[in-house]
This record gives sequence, C-alpha cells and structure tokens, in this order.
Amino acid sequence: MAEGQFRSGIAGARLPLERYTDNFADLHPALDQHEALVEADRCYFCYDAPCMQACPTEIDIPMFIRQIATGNPLGSARTIFDQNILGGMCARVCPTETLCEEVCVREIAEGKPVQIGRLQRYATDVAMRQDKQFYQRAAPTGRRIAVVGAGPAGLACAHRLAMHGHEVTILDAREKPGGLNEYGIAAYKTPGGFAQEEVDYITGIGGIAIENGKALGRDFTLADLTGRYDAVFLGMGLAGVNGLATEGEELSGVDNAVDFIAVLRQAEDLSQLPIGRRVVVIGGGMTAIDAAIQARLLGAEEVTICYRRGKEHMNASEWEQDLAASKGVVIRHWVRPLRIVEQGGKVAGVELEYTTLRDGRLAGTGESLWIDADQVFKAIGQSFDPLPLNGGGSSLELENGRIRVDAEGRTSSAMVWAGGDCTGSGEDLTVTAVAQGRDAAESIHRALTANGRA
Repeated sequence: MAEGQFRSGIAGARLPLERYTDNFADLHPALDQHEALVEADRCYFCYDAPCMQACPTEIDIPMFIRQIATGNPLGSARTIFDQNILGGMCARVCPTETLCEEVCVREIAEGKPVQIGRLQRYATDVAMRQDKQFYQRAAPTGRRIAVVGAGPAGLACAHRLAMHGHEVTILDAREKPGGLNEYGIAAYKTPGGFAQEEVDYITGIGGIAIENGKALGRDFTLADLTGRYDAVFLGMGLAGVNGLATEGEELSGVDNAVDFIAVLRQAEDLSQLPIGRRVVVIGGGMTAIDAAIQARLLGAEEVTICYRRGKEHMNASEWEQDLAASKGVVIRHWVRPLRIVEQGGKVAGVELEYTTLRDGRLAGTGESLWIDADQVFKAIGQSFDPLPLNGGGSSLELENGRIRVDAEGRTSSAMVWAGGDCTGSGEDLTVTAVAQGRDAAESIHRALTANGRA
C-alpha cells in the first residue's frame, strides 16, 4: 500500500458538517494576556528548578515565566528559543504532564502544576505573530552542510548551523517539510497550519534551503553527500511500520495508524475521510491514542484500543489515556490479536486472546474474546530502515536497529552526525529530537572551525 492511502472504501461524512470543525478545534486554546499573567504569577521561580531539569532541551523555565509575569513576552520567547527553536510546537505537543509539569512544586503540593506548556505557547506565539527574529547569521564560513530530513531534529540542526554562518541544504522525501510535526501529530493539537508557519519562522534566519521530494537511497546516497558537502546530519526519523504478524492483516480495512494520521493532517475536507463505524486500534503508544481519538472525532460509533499489557505499561501517558476515555474510546488491556476475520473480503471483527505475565514474561491465557470491527488500525510501533544508508558503498554502524551515535551525535562515519528517532538515543519525542539536532549542530560547528571560531 502506498503511503497515505487506504484500501478500505468505508464512507465518510458520519457527522453533520459543522461538527468536524468543533471536534478538531484546538485541544488547549491559547491563553490571552490576562490569563498568562495570572498563570505566571503561580510560579515559585524555584532556585533549583526541577521543571528545568526535566526538560530535554533545558529551557530556563523559571526565567521565561518571570519574563511573562513582568510583561516581557518577547524576552520570554527569546529565552525559550535560545534552547529550543521549535518551542512553539513543543508547547503544543510535549507530554508536559510527564516532564516539566509532573515535577512542578505546585503539582507535588497541590496537584495542580503551573501550566508551563500553555505559558510557553503564549510567549512563542507572540514572537511568531510579530515575526520577531532574535538571531542574526554570523559571517559566512564557506562551509556547506547537508541535512537529511526536515523534521524536528533536522530543522533544529539547520537553524543552529545557519546561525553560525554555515550554508545548509535540507533534503526531505515528503512534499512538505516538518516531518512528524506536519504528518504525525493529531490534528486537534496543531490546527491551522502551525507546522508550516514554524518552518517558515525557522528558515527566516536565512542560509537554509529545503528541497522536498528528495529521498535518501532513491535520489542520492550518503556517499554522494559526503563527497559534496563538508558535513552531513541524518534526521530522517522512522520510515518502517511494525506488522502484527497476525492472520488477516492484509485485509481491506486494516491500515497503518501513521498513514491514517498523515492523511487526516493533509485532508482539506475531513467529512470525506473514510472511517468505520466500529474501529479497533492495536497498540498502546501515542500513535494509538491519536488514531483512536481522531477516529471518534470523525464519527466512528465504537472505538476500542487493544493493548497486550496493563495500563501502567502503556507508552501513552495516563493523561492521554484519560483524554481518549473522555472522547468515548474504550481501552482494553491485557489482550493481543489472534486473527482478523473477514466477511466478503473485508474486516468483520478481531479475535483476541487474554494475556498475563508469567515469570515476568508476557503469555497468553488460552481464553479469547471477539470484538466486532469494520476497520482496524495497526499502531505497535515504527522501525528504522537502514537500506537507504548503504548506497554508494557507505555503511554506518547500527545499535538496536538504529544508527549508533555518541553523546554529540557523531556516527561511525567521519563527518556524519545523526539525531532524532533514527538514532534510538533518548525518548521518541519532538523535544528530544530538537535537543539532539541542536547539540549535533554545535558539534559539527566545532569540527568545521577552530575551537568554534570560523
């Protein structure tokens, strides 16, 4: 199946047209100035700042909140962007409930943390609306760097390199830049084309060219890049999708959740998207949650997430699980698919087996259950495809199926760095990818200059 296509012919338009706009409205509406000032006043401005320690990009959170409290949102945005140039997107999609807000002193004392994510969005939105560019390019160094992948890691790397005066070319396989931010995040988290607005803001510094529709292994090789550029950064994410290895997986109506989300994000008319009446999602991560919620928002009558382990084992946070439940999604734990059953060549239901832990290992109990379904989404994780790396005689060392890198993002090949999901170092989060892209850029800059000076 081609990326972004469905084999099922299930009709759309399950709901009155006006409902689609309401259902996919902003999950966390922006704070206005008064609300931001009130919320900022709740911060204790902790000296040891546990929130800052929990942030993968190490944003000075007490500082940016204090700047909001004193009426300086542009200064606040500068503090955020100094560490995370994609601070606007991260404010919308970061699992703050398990990062900065989880360790907030207010959360520990009162069960109600400072809304750090929404305050970050307030400040960065002010700067982006005014197109306030805080960074000027250094004098040109004459160095040229290729960045593979226009996702969070690639964009963060490119911006930092451009700031140091290098020329950057980003090569991306898709029609639009943005990577996961454009194609892989629930539409209700980033409505209104924000992902492309952020790309425009980031490239506004200058010195960054983006070439879309250019895929590694198809249109160029790693050897081509190392021969033509002074350095290369790989940030292409994960292209593969894990299969269920279950009977009936190839039936019409069984689709990859990541393709469903990508199609939904690019759809001009949500009412025309194919969605079943009874939908089953297999998986327990954020992709499973996003697919399940959006299936409900599109008008599916019954949506069930089936996960092989317990609630506490799900990669999706408890907050996200509760959000799914609030939208009418049923989450079944301790079940795994045995087979997907057809009727007339299409999905009719899923037979599952109850599971348990025996001596710490997952095992089936022999008991089964049946769930009626006319559409099934697979969301059991993505995998890295190393084949595109091997053209032209190039090869990189892998570790646990992904590119092996050191603490600075260096790969086993000279002058080649990598970051983001394709490396497997750290959590598969937007904010983690940003940190890795930023840090790799600094390492590249040091390698191309004398002690960081051009």
